[in-house]
Amino acid sequence: MAHYLVIVESPAKVKTIKKFLGSSYTVAASQGHVRDLPKSSLGIDVEHDYEPKYITIRGKGDILATLRKEAKKSDKVYLATDPDREGEAISWHLAAALKLDSKKMRRITFNEITKNAVKASLKEARDIDMNLVDAQQARRALDRMVGYRISPVLWAKVKRGLSAGRVQSVALRLVADREDEINAFIPEEYWTLDAVLKIKGEKRPLTARFYGTDRKKMTIGSEQELKEILKVIENAEFKITDIKTSERIRKAPLPFTTSTLQQEAAKALNFGTQKTMRIAQQLYEGIDIKGNGTVGVITYLRTDSTRIADEADAAAREYISSVYGKEFAVKGQGKKNAAKKIQDAHEAIRPTDISRTPASLKDSLTRDQFRLYQLIWKRFTASRMTPAKYEVTSVKIGAGEYCFTVSASKLVFEGFRSVYTEADEEKEENNVLVGGLSMDSVLTKEKLDSKQHFTQPPAHYTEASLVKAMEELGVGRPSTYAPTISIILGRRYVTKEGKNIYITEIGEVVNNMMKQSFPSIVDVNFTANMEGLLDMVEEGKVEWKEIIRNFYPDLDEAVKKAEKELETVKIEDEVTDVVCEECGRNMVIKYGPHGKFLACPGFPECRNTKPYLEKIGVPCPVCGKDVVIRKTKKGRRYYGCEANPDCEFMSWQKPSKEKCPECGGYMVEKGTKLVCANEKCGYVTSLDHKRESVRVRHE
Repeated sequence: MAHYLVIVESPAKVKTIKKFLGSSYTVAASQGHVRDLPKSSLGIDVEHDYEPKYITIRGKGDILATLRKEAKKSDKVYLATDPDREGEAISWHLAAALKLDSKKMRRITFNEITKNAVKASLKEARDIDMNLVDAQQARRALDRMVGYRISPVLWAKVKRGLSAGRVQSVALRLVADREDEINAFIPEEYWTLDAVLKIKGEKRPLTARFYGTDRKKMTIGSEQELKEILKVIENAEFKITDIKTSERIRKAPLPFTTSTLQQEAAKALNFGTQKTMRIAQQLYEGIDIKGNGTVGVITYLRTDSTRIADEADAAAREYISSVYGKEFAVKGQGKKNAAKKIQDAHEAIRPTDISRTPASLKDSLTRDQFRLYQLIWKRFTASRMTPAKYEVTSVKIGAGEYCFTVSASKLVFEGFRSVYTEADEEKEENNVLVGGLSMDSVLTKEKLDSKQHFTQPPAHYTEASLVKAMEELGVGRPSTYAPTISIILGRRYVTKEGKNIYITEIGEVVNNMMKQSFPSIVDVNFTANMEGLLDMVEEGKVEWKEIIRNFYPDLDEAVKKAEKELETVKIEDEVTDVVCEECGRNMVIKYGPHGKFLACPGFPECRNTKPYLEKIGVPCPVCGKDVVIRKTKKGRRYYGCEANPDCEFMSWQKPSKEKCPECGGYMVEKGTKLVCANEKCGYVTSLDHKRESVRVRHE
């Protein structure tokens, strides 16, 4: 009787797949990659056309020996690794490491681990796709070259243990650039003006927002402008000039891709990207469902396609029609994705069976598995449903030469919203205007409410918004978002406080060095173009080594130049006048995970350390002592008084010695400007004083 071997990546899949196949099949796991480039060297022969030197990964010898035995006694070997570039490469490496005969080896892929999908894949067995393998080889070679050639420069110039990476360095730069934007941001004043109006015959008042003139929207930029408007409308008659009612539809969301799942799980469930991917992997590989055994409950989790298989689409529409009503089911396939770059899975993340509701699986899932599965199930179900419909009423109210507006929307047909609302939509307005409002309604002004506001700087990145930015800029791919963010957090180049990501002192040093010596590596467009080239390798349009041949010589030249020209940051050797209270030596400045600190040079005999409080030459605006650079517990930099905790002065921006000529308060540096720290004063001047001082706001 014929015997077959199926090799998967994860041991978790073995149990799931084994029960789908008969006794003539043996299912075994490679436990990920079995061959890779050596850790001890570059592993790419630059003298001989960049040939990679693959070796067996340490600890994988026994696994390969077991697989070889099984392969020898099998009539056919099916390589069933993940359906993407990485999975294709693992299959290729397995074929080489096991010395498999091409006649008895076949490649199979499935987008979901279900009985039908696994059995169908056996009927569609194929050869290994070398275009996919070569795209992965090119990425691996590029990443290795950047990491192994640039990291030693960072070790020599700053400290050991630092690393550079082709994608991680760009992600770090995005965080650094956002921090610069925030630090350089100068708030601008604006005012809002609301009219609270009594409608004759109605108990509830109507609140309308100042718009401008009937034809032109206006921004109230100062209190003076506000006073001029108030003069005109103080005694004006408020009268409805226009009422419009229209229908607005909100289309159903697309099903999840890797990126959108990570973003929504962060917003709705407060999951980090790594946690989202770990739990999604568990749902994909198989859950032990009471009465059904182990089965994969979602499709493959690394994808940037929003396509849905025809059978799944038809099943979803049938389910929606029977459970919610025919009017809720969308006709035919939903929206298609027009993205240029499609990860190899070619299908969105969805439940493998829509009738397997979150409630029916609750007892079989952990709390986090249930919450993520519920999110995926609801999003997919909603994506196959009709739009939500709103009745929108917009009212214009004239007051002299000015105009106020008020609008309200009423949900008239729930559509997909009966199943799903996005996290940031939860608080969406469902305000209803005062009933009986018409052109003839008589309005009486009760009061005018004015409020002063200031424009806000761009928000700090969160894991979710950093993933979104990376996707929009074409930096990395679905499989790289979570590991990239994990690396820059793990290296402490950035830190998280709450959900926000901030750059640390060590991150600033690495980013500045990369920008100075390797500008193309941290250039967003260069990195995005490289991703485009890798896609072309996958499509068979570009030979993979051609990319390496064009890339490496420039990198080699930049590394050699950096080694010669970069000024060594001899942090360890900088002696201070701070005396170690334990042994009497002068303490030195060292670099740690969070940046600079003071250490006794007598280590290891004397292990005394203390925070390094670097003075910036500015007196504290509160008590007159020195302002020093401090750090939060997680490594984010700020400016505080050396007398802390007795003096509580602190500022995220660097304070200046100069006092504000308008209000006498202290000034802070924001990019090339000096700005009064008191927002309400708003005095701004150029940092170098070459330009005339300007006042951008008035109290």
